[in-house]
Amino acid sequence: MTFLFLVLAIADCLFSQSFAYGVHGSHAHLFSEEVSNISFPKNFMWGYATAAYQLEGAWNEDGKGESVWDYDAHNHPDWWPAGQNLIGDVGVDAYHHTDEDVALLAKQGVNTYRFSIAWPRILPTGHIDNINQKGIDYYKDLIQKLKARNIEPLVTMHHWDNPRAIEDEGGFLNESIIPAFVDYATLLFDNFGDDVKWWVTFNEPKQTCGGGYDVGGISPQNIHRGTGGYICAHNLLRAHAKVYRLYESKYKATQKGRVSMVMDESWSEPASNSSADIEAAERINLMTYGWYAHPIVFGDYPDIMKERVAERSSKQGFSTSRLPAFTDEEKAEIKGTYDFLTINMYSSQLAAAQDEAPYTDISLASDISVTVYQPDDWEKTVTDWFKVVPWGARHLVTWIRDTYGDEKGIIVTENGYHDSGNVFDDLDTRGRYHKLYLSNINDAIYKDGVNVTGYMAWSLWNDIEWYAGIVVNLGHYHVDFDSPNRTRTPKASAAYYQQVVTTGCLVDTCEPSPKDL
Repeated sequence: MTFLFLVLAIADCLFSQSFAYGVHGSHAHLFSEEVSNISFPKNFMWGYATAAYQLEGAWNEDGKGESVWDYDAHNHPDWWPAGQNLIGDVGVDAYHHTDEDVALLAKQGVNTYRFSIAWPRILPTGHIDNINQKGIDYYKDLIQKLKARNIEPLVTMHHWDNPRAIEDEGGFLNESIIPAFVDYATLLFDNFGDDVKWWVTFNEPKQTCGGGYDVGGISPQNIHRGTGGYICAHNLLRAHAKVYRLYESKYKATQKGRVSMVMDESWSEPASNSSADIEAAERINLMTYGWYAHPIVFGDYPDIMKERVAERSSKQGFSTSRLPAFTDEEKAEIKGTYDFLTINMYSSQLAAAQDEAPYTDISLASDISVTVYQPDDWEKTVTDWFKVVPWGARHLVTWIRDTYGDEKGIIVTENGYHDSGNVFDDLDTRGRYHKLYLSNINDAIYKDGVNVTGYMAWSLWNDIEWYAGIVVNLGHYHVDFDSPNRTRTPKASAAYYQQVVTTGCLVDTCEPSPKDL
């Protein structure tokens, strides 16, 4: 999954004092198990989401180059559970199971499949002068087979897996990654654009930049606390803008697709009804989700973010803000570079005001300076930071609508439940999680008028959970990692999700959607 559970456990702590989940004070413990009986709209996008490193395997086959994850798995085994660092070399072995996996997607009844293209499988060195045709052929075959089953590809260009060669040049800390990424995107549009109508440039850039270049927890862990995350984000956003404008000017008229970026958020809501806690929660949301949403919607970082980082940087002796500034030309280029809004969501937390963090602390968390926590009586899972908080889904998509608008639609690009190890589930765990989160999303649509247009479950299979290996489990299909064939077996959650996507209904009988009348 992209909202990497073990690493995000770290990542939320990374920004430790800065992320939040919850409901306003007196509402904090309200939790209804009532499930909506109104059907989702007939044109709703139902799907699954995946990432290349987590399932493809074939890490060095058919000309594929080395990614930062491949490199770290082979050179930093202590970052994984004992003995699991090489499990991603084969993974779910999706590279050799295209026919079987597309058939499973069709069996599940979904109309959308979100997957990522591995940049180093297409361009082994990350640059356009070394194109791997076998990599292109693999994805063409996958896309054509999806289309033959009436499943729309929703393609992620970058899901954390930089080519190692690009990383050796500085990765996202070097602005040379911008033209390299534009070349890569051009190659994708040229080869797949006639069949792909839904594109996202980057998945969870908050994690790419915060975890990869600032606080650690995500490869390549080139850590520069308090500066690396901002530099990475600035280069990434400029790359996104250029790819969007490239598609807009050269491809959109003929290919008629849409381009956006996938953003994640642990929903932060005030710990009380005090004005200080309300301001604290809003600050977190703006400096996390808004870190990327604000530029692509409005053309610049949130004012609160610019002001706080500039002030703290000055008092810390920096000659300029640690948060880079866009030029006027860049602001114009990046503003409006989205054709739909996105959200990867899993859990929630409460946010409370705190005293300003000491200026000696140079970090992303201190720039935000908010206390976050989850009450002990919130429903637990096997990971201590991950609580089941269904109402957070409704609050989050409503806040996105209120802050950034929803006229282009909001897609839940990831949502899922994890348990421990490669186990089978039941309807009281993963199935119930989907039911309750989807019911809150349904309420957001019909009670709050939010234009949510799609939902991607993470994930079809148990996959490789980054540094967690196979200790954390999210799939609707069990995978036998001891079998050479990586045998897939449906769980109870697979049957429930199949029922939901084929009927549009969360319970046995539903009222028709008002949108379809």
